[in-house]
Amino acid sequence: MRPDVTPLTIDKQQARRAFERAASAYDEVAVLQRETAQRMLERLDYIRHEPAVILDVGAGTGEATLALSRRFKPARTIALDFALPMLQRARKRGSWLRRLRCVCGDAERLPLADRSVDLIFSNATLQWCNDLEGTFREFLRVLRPDGLLMFSTFGPDTLKELRASWAAVDDRPHVSPFADMHDIGDAMLRAGLFNPVVDVDRMRLTYTEVAGLLRDLKALGAHNVTAGRQRSLTGKSRLQAMVQAYEAFRLDGRLPASYEVVYGHAWAPRQRSQDGVTCIPLEGLKIGR
Repeated sequence: MRPDVTPLTIDKQQARRAFERAASAYDEVAVLQRETAQRMLERLDYIRHEPAVILDVGAGTGEATLALSRRFKPARTIALDFALPMLQRARKRGSWLRRLRCVCGDAERLPLADRSVDLIFSNATLQWCNDLEGTFREFLRVLRPDGLLMFSTFGPDTLKELRASWAAVDDRPHVSPFADMHDIGDAMLRAGLFNPVVDVDRMRLTYTEVAGLLRDLKALGAHNVTAGRQRSLTGKSRLQAMVQAYEAFRLDGRLPASYEVVYGHAWAPRQRSQDGVTCIPLEGLKIGR
């Protein structure tokens, strides 16, 4: 294992493959992702912003991308995802929309020009990035002055029941890591984003059996892809031991799966510091006579 890779590092190649395989069934099981996207769209009702170019990072099959296009009809909308089959489904969904563009790329290395986007919308994607601060710096790079970043991701209480149940069986990582809300806010500040705001919402899905949760996670492409994951098939006895441990969480006949949803937004400042030099766009200068 390379020095810069830990057992909790996301294996981006495996993550991409998981989402490529999940593309065909994704919409059938993405209940939580659809709900968080809708809540993000509702939050835009309280923000005055008229973007000319919108970038949906981690667009998946493009449901939120099209909602953004309908909301900001004059804008040019770009759907970006690192799984090509997801974008292919997004393109079919938006085949009637001439303004929709699809780009296959990684959120940590955006294939876009500096200061080319007015709104970055990213739903349930940042948890797949290994360098959170670097990703925020990349978002800032492509945002125009006064551009808006709006995102959702998952906090450390996400899938806490599943994590605890696996911990009763072995010490390997079976659930992807999730950043704390305060760490996310600090990363936004260090990256240079202006006036960051973060808050948390808690949601819970319930299942009759653990197998239902595991099937949904696999169908979403959201199963464990950390570098320290077990590479061989999980033994039947260990899986049964995990399922038995999960039974301790059963409530009213149902097994809960908790999600800590972190929402955030921030702005690109008009003035930016580069190598110790403050850069002020010409349109921001007031020249006296």
